Amino acid sequence: MRFPLQRDKPSGAGIWGAMTDRPARPTPAPPIFEEEVLPPGTEVVVPARTDALAFAALLIGSTALAIGPWFVRMADVGPIASGFWRLALAIPFLFLIARLSKQRVGRPGAGLWTLIVVAGFFFAADLALWHEGILRTKLANSTLFGNISSLFFAAYGFFVARRLPDGRQTIAILLATVGIALLLGRSYELSRDHLVGDLLSLGAGLCYVVYMITIERARLRLDTWPTLAIATVVAAVCLWPMAEALEGAVMPHDWTPLVCLAIGSQVIGQGLVVYAIGRLSPVVVGIVLLTQPLVSAMVGFAAYGERMTGPDMAGALALAAALVLIRGRR
Repeated sequence: MRFPLQRDKPSGAGIWGAMTDRPARPTPAPPIFEEEVLPPGTEVVVPARTDALAFAALLIGSTALAIGPWFVRMADVGPIASGFWRLALAIPFLFLIARLSKQRVGRPGAGLWTLIVVAGFFFAADLALWHEGILRTKLANSTLFGNISSLFFAAYGFFVARRLPDGRQTIAILLATVGIALLLGRSYELSRDHLVGDLLSLGAGLCYVVYMITIERARLRLDTWPTLAIATVVAAVCLWPMAEALEGAVMPHDWTPLVCLAIGSQVIGQGLVVYAIGRLSPVVVGIVLLTQPLVSAMVGFAAYGERMTGPDMAGALALAAALVLIRGRR
């Protein structure tokens, strides 16, 4: 059984062309899962090129997001303030890209605005909790617990599709789960010193579940870059007063880590992930995002000497096997 995919039009110019190609106004927004609305006997055409580009975009975006915690540690402002600057510095780029790609906001209805505002609020909560957790625990721990949302998002995909995973998908999810457990290992074991950071990161992961679900629904009714740009503005508006109240100093002395955080995580990372969410099954998105703890563990080792143990390597292999299975048969 192959994964049910969103119907889409072939892209004539790669990712950029797929982003800018918009359906005619009278055409209803395409569903995420074909079996939700298509009548029996309808022939579904899945453009392989668009799907391959979406998967590549998801891998690149996920990797960019996994490197972000390193810049949070390097910033000379508080964790909430670094979250604010991550968004604020990215806003002009997001609206510029939306304009250049001819993706306009138009006049969204109240329902769409509600989805985007909810997404922005929970994205702000995710960043506030996660950035605080990054400073209190190891990079691998913060990313691992922050990405617990991947499992819940994959489960959400099966719930929406009204079906259970087949054998291949079940094995992939089990491997991914085992990989996470192994990545914890001895070096990532919960401790009294890191417990607060782990719990904050776990709370961030739960907030990110809501963000992913709402942004996915908004993405069906509004193009990629306007969706991300507006949600980013909402999240930044939420984070500014939090940073002022809890941390005081918001202005940095060294802008380099914050600019890298904004461009790498918010523009490249979030942009490509949101693009992929609109074109891939939530199960595929959830499994791919589970590779982020591995990337963060490698960064932690290179920058801070946080070593990977035998169980960590076994967990990495389990995650790689899950990716092969989830993509192996369409």
